Order: sequence, then C-alpha cells, then structure tokens
Amino acid sequence: MENETSWRDRRREAAAEQAAALDRRRAQETAKARDLLLEFVAQAKAAGIEPQPLRAQVVGSGASYRTNLVGWYLKRNKSLAVDAEGNFYLLGVQSSLKARLSGLQVEPSDPPLTVGLGARDGESMPLKELLRLRLEAGRDWS
Repeated sequence: MENETSWRDRRREAAAEQAAALDRRRAQETAKARDLLLEFVAQAKAAGIEPQPLRAQVVGSGASYRTNLVGWYLKRNKSLAVDAEGNFYLLGVQSSLKARLSGLQVEPSDPPLTVGLGARDGESMPLKELLRLRLEAGRDWS
C-alpha cells in the first residue's frame, strides 16, 4: 500500500511538472508572437498602411458584425486581425441577433507563433510569414 501511494505521488508530481513546463513554453511563445505583432503594427504605420474598422465574420455565412476594433486583417477572409495596439483577434463568430443589432465586443486572444495549427493540411502558417505577406500587400488587401 505504501509503495502504491508513493508511486501515485511521484506520478502526480511528474504530471504537475509537465503541466508547468507546458505553461512556461506557451507563455514564451505568446510573448514572442506579441513582439511580432507590435513590430508589424510599427511597420504598417511606417509604410502608411492605415488601420481600418474591423468586422467579425459570421462563420459559414457572408454576414459580418460591427466591432469596437480598428486595425488590420491578417488573412484575406478577414478571420484574423491585429488592432492598433498589437492585440490579436479571432474574428470568426456565430450568428447572433443581438450582435446584428448592436455590434459585437470582441476580446483579444493569445497570439500563436503558428496560425492555424491543427487545421486542414496547408492552412497553417508561421505568424511571422503571415505578417510579412500582409505588409507586402500594402494598402491593396481585400
């Protein structure tokens, strides 16, 4: 019985250590991604690419809702964006009568270093590359 208890305790400690290491790695990746977004905002402003009002896209529909955000879309389908302060947003939302009438308050998300990870083959891309492509497109991004 004592052996079993100590084995469980060791497994519990090992699991806690792994979870803590994963949390630290995610925090480091988020910090790097935030730095990339801040750099993008500075470069976009320097290039004269003005931020614009952002709309949240209704998933599976051509509809969109007003938001309180001003920034740049990062994908042509307008599902990802960065605001003028460098916050990252997922703009795909579900249909909502309230949002249709009064707009939508969208909260920022932790930015990933790889966008679309776990999506269909060919849909993931390093954030750095996505930002580079967006800057290269300049004002002509639709």
